[in-house]
Amino acid sequence: MKYIKITVVLLVGLAWFTQTNAQVSLSKVGQSTMDFLLVSTSPIASGLGEAYTTLGTGVESIYYNPAGLAETPKTVQISVDYTQWIADINYLSGAVAYNLGNWGSFGFHFLTVNYGTIIGTRILVDASGNAYGSIDTGPVSNVSAYSAGLSYAKAISTKFSMGGTIKLVGQNLGVNYFPDGSSKQNNATKLAFDAGVKYKTDFNGFAFAMSIRNFASDIKREIDDEQLPLTFTLGGAISLTDFFSKSLSQDNNVLFAIDFLQSNSYSPRANIGLEYKYMNLLTLRGGYQTNRDVMSWSTGLGINTTISNYDVEVNYSFSKMVAPFNSVSRLEVGFNF
Repeated sequence: MKYIKITVVLLVGLAWFTQTNAQVSLSKVGQSTMDFLLVSTSPIASGLGEAYTTLGTGVESIYYNPAGLAETPKTVQISVDYTQWIADINYLSGAVAYNLGNWGSFGFHFLTVNYGTIIGTRILVDASGNAYGSIDTGPVSNVSAYSAGLSYAKAISTKFSMGGTIKLVGQNLGVNYFPDGSSKQNNATKLAFDAGVKYKTDFNGFAFAMSIRNFASDIKREIDDEQLPLTFTLGGAISLTDFFSKSLSQDNNVLFAIDFLQSNSYSPRANIGLEYKYMNLLTLRGGYQTNRDVMSWSTGLGINTTISNYDVEVNYSFSKMVAPFNSVSRLEVGFNF
């Protein structure tokens, strides 16, 4: 118990320290780089309004709170996700979790971003070096983003678990062409870290969790230092079915979750989610996110079945976006064996 308390204190202290340094100036809000890391690719999490810091378990938790990796249900869990994002941007991600029992659980993830076709431009200058217009240079090649990392989590006790992720993130933004005819590759890579803890209580399935995501040093592309979207989340979840009637929870379960987020990329937010599960076969989800300009509510559906002794899970989510952006759909196929 002494080590658990020390771990929690250190994590909270790290979160406070990083957030304090990241937000000394409010003018920094909205100026982080590699914001593709803020986009959810999990239809389970998105269907819950991304209130997933506490509810996330197994392979799904890698992107939100790696402590949940300690709850990998079987020996191996695999998921593949596709997100049809706004502005013809598409995300493809996948993750694998391996449960080693008393040795803890390991996980690996990858994520790639396809930005579609982007047309480049170049400034035109006269003989005196004065700009007088611009010209299209055609489709920009090598524009993409990615993330790949290794996670580890362990249940210290039946109630407390902790985990972490080390990941390599990168973004390729093509080539910069300058008026003097020179050019420069606009690429950046950075090593980043996630960490989290989760604690389960004896009160009607209530649990709470904390996580830090995208902790890294600054990136310098030209002159200014740029920060990754560092995010600290505190969340809680409870079984409403257990709260009102434990006899109903055998075949039906209703979970309520809420997350509070603080980031150097935006002002404070709250995510709220509600999930209904029937006999571990059918899951319905709904969620709402506060302080969002173009996104608010979302909904989702999950179906579980068994094929040749493999547990197969298909999840879908729909997130409503404000015009002129199209609404976002996410699809996932997962396996447990």
